Amino acid sequence: QVQLVESGGGLVQAGGSLRLSCAASGRTFSNYAMGWFRQAPGKEREFVAAITWSGRSTYYANSVKGRFTISRDKAKNTMYLQMNSLKPEDTAVYYCAAGNSPTRPDDYWGQGTQVTVSS
Repeated sequence: QVQLVESGGGLVQAGGSLRLSCAASGRTFSNYAMGWFRQAPGKEREFVAAITWSGRSTYYANSVKGRFTISRDKAKNTMYLQMNSLKPEDTAVYYCAAGNSPTRPDDYWGQGTQVTVSS
């Protein structure tokens, strides 16, 4: 089992930056791929980024490629999402997730953290 807790969300102006963190607990944390998903009001949850268990491979949605960077620190059991050049359309609840699929790790979920980008 893996427990996930997100932090770092907030309100930022367009063009600004935020860094989300996801603290994981559970003995098998390092065995799973991890990722970020987001859900805007009235929309379905969508994939944002993922990173393999080794950290060597990363995957991004086209909408965030070049602006967001996913990383993980196994020693700290923590995953990060650095978000730069934020746009109002990035506004959503961001969820941390872990799982077996390296491109869509969605077996375990955090509770979510709100990111709001003002224009």
